[in-house]
Amino acid sequence: MTESEQTAGWLDWVKDRGEPAFTLPEGAVDAHCHVFGPATKFPFSPARKYTPCDASKADLRHLREHLGVSRNVIVQATCHGRDNAALLDALDDFGDTARGVVSVGADVTLVELATMHERGVRGVRFNFVKRLVQHQPFEELGLVADKIRDFGWHLVLYFEPEDLPELEGTFAGLGVPLVIDHMGRPDVRKGADSDEFSSFLRFVERTDAWVKVSCPERLTENGPYAVDGQREVYTDVVPFARRVMAEFPERTLWGTDWPHPNLRSHMPDDALLLGYIPQIAPTAAEQQALLVTNPMSLYWP
Repeated sequence: MTESEQTAGWLDWVKDRGEPAFTLPEGAVDAHCHVFGPATKFPFSPARKYTPCDASKADLRHLREHLGVSRNVIVQATCHGRDNAALLDALDDFGDTARGVVSVGADVTLVELATMHERGVRGVRFNFVKRLVQHQPFEELGLVADKIRDFGWHLVLYFEPEDLPELEGTFAGLGVPLVIDHMGRPDVRKGADSDEFSSFLRFVERTDAWVKVSCPERLTENGPYAVDGQREVYTDVVPFARRVMAEFPERTLWGTDWPHPNLRSHMPDDALLLGYIPQIAPTAAEQQALLVTNPMSLYWP
């Protein structure tokens, strides 16, 4: 993969990280990260909407060692489509210290699911963000849910708030646990007390969904960004995460979203990004729940 082949405006992930801005508790789980390529071994999907930089399993191992992460949940990103080979290869390398969330369609077989389960997969991701996928996979949701139910897997859902009214009826009837990426991508300009975000939280309440209070760097309007030694970061996103954690303390998850695909405004230093955690989880008890107890109960019960 050459730099010229990457999507124009793509920002590469920070390799020369600073010192962590927060010390993670022992056993901390990064419940949302990715692996990309390397493209020479694991080519990207021809149907992708963007071409990322390489971010290999070795790079992920270096990240978790630097941050003090004990376990990872690796999530399939749209640039690899439904070819989960890079993700599964990473799971084989990390063993029981990693879990995976794959992308599959209704044609997946029970034998394939069983094999992936043995390798550490525990969920399937569906992306409804229209700028990232060509087709909305409504017709496959129920069929996939039926196939994964007996494995105890969950569905990870990525959508934007304006689309939730259209989607929530379908989501609520799937009969498997739901995990919502990045707090449903709230519009932080509207405030954490907005009707839109309140409607999202009522959906979470009705469905007993889990929520990732992740990706402040993707949601922020005003920063401050996790760059140049900044310690208090993404303060406009903090009230949203605090509200989620107050209402659903046992169903919140956190993840780095490394290597932060498709960011254009800035690229966070992951060591500084850790400074977001004590802002949204000020007490040791909240940090233990968010970073250890909750993800362990979902992915390593």
